[in-house]
Amino acid sequence: MQSVNRKDGEPFESLVRRFNRKVQQSGTLSLARKKMYFEKELSKTEAREIAIRKKARKENKIRQQLIKGF
Repeated sequence: MQSVNRKDGEPFESLVRRFNRKVQQSGTLSLARKKMYFEKELSKTEAREIAIRKKARKENKIRQQLIKGF
């Protein structure tokens, strides 16, 4: 946990700004976000199959648009 001590006569906004800067430099927030949305890595075959399906879907969509004539 990051902490920041308030200096004499320091405005609250600058205190918050210093705290935010310290948190960003430490990388704590980015690590928490990574853990929050963790997704398991796909194997090469699974990634390839997904890519093939996406490509086929995209080609089919383009083909349908050409048939309709935009």
